Amino acid sequence: MAVAVSLLGEGYPKLRAWGIAALTGMVEPIGGLLGAGIITLSEPLLPWGLAFAAGAMIYVISHEIIPETHRSGHQNRATLGLAVGLVLMLFLDVWLG
Repeated sequence: MAVAVSLLGEGYPKLRAWGIAALTGMVEPIGGLLGAGIITLSEPLLPWGLAFAAGAMIYVISHEIIPETHRSGHQNRATLGLAVGLVLMLFLDVWLG
């Protein structure tokens, strides 16, 4: 619908806009089935991918976000926020299982 409305805004006839929108929507189920098949085959690699993503996030936080929060005298609030967030995350992890 978003494609059809955009095309109508550009001056396309209604039937042509609907046809193009229908064609773009037909690709989605094919891509979904293809993605599900790839995930099924690559399930043993999922833990390694998640570990890589976690490492990348730790790198970004330790090299970009934490130094930025410690500029201009905000180190006490940043450290307190980190500690409270960590305790809250650990509590929710244990409480929710």
